[in-house]
Amino acid sequence: MNKIMAVTRGINHIGLTVPDIEQATTFFQTALDGKIAYDSQKLTDEPRAGQFVERVLGIEKGAKIITKRMMVFGHGPNIEMFEFKDASQASAITLQDMGYTHISFYVDDFPAALEKVKKAGGIPLSEPHANTRYEDTPGNQTVYIQTPWGSLLELQTVPQGFYYPKDSEATLFTPEPIDLNQKDDTTP
Repeated sequence: MNKIMAVTRGINHIGLTVPDIEQATTFFQTALDGKIAYDSQKLTDEPRAGQFVERVLGIEKGAKIITKRMMVFGHGPNIEMFEFKDASQASAITLQDMGYTHISFYVDDFPAALEKVKKAGGIPLSEPHANTRYEDTPGNQTVYIQTPWGSLLELQTVPQGFYYPKDSEATLFTPEPIDLNQKDDTTP
C-alpha cells in the first residue's frame, strides 16, 4: 500500500516580535526553561532590510530586523523571536486581538501544500524562497502566506534537517511525518 501523506506534520514554530530579545530570552529561560537553539540574525550582523526583505516578509519600508532567535520549549513547537529597528509598532495586543506574528507549518510536499493553502484563500507574499542561516540545507523552502483575515502563516520544509552553532543549547522540535494510512494517537 502506498503512503498517503498528511498535508502538514504539525506546528514547527510560532513567531513573536519583542522589544528586547535579551530580556525576552531571560524571561523564557527563567519562566519556562526555554533553551536557545540559534540566532539566525545577530546584532553584529548587517540588519535584514531592503526591498527584498520587505516584500518576502511583508514588513514596512525601512523596517530592519536587527536580531532573530529560535528557542526550544520541551517537546513542542519552537518560538522564533524578532527584534526590529526603525519600524512603527503597535502596543502589545490583548486576548481579544489577533495573535502573534505568524505560525509556521512544516510540510513535506511543498508545492501541494502551497496550492492547498492558496485554494483555501491564502495569499503568498512572494514566491517560495530559501530559509535563513541554520535552516538553509539542500531542498529547503519557505513562503509567508496572508490568511483571509490578515494574519500570517509560513509554510516551511527543511528535508535535510537543521544545523547548529557550537554554542547551541538544544536542537529544534521538528514534527514527524504523518502517514494517513496509519492510525496513531492523533487520529480519532
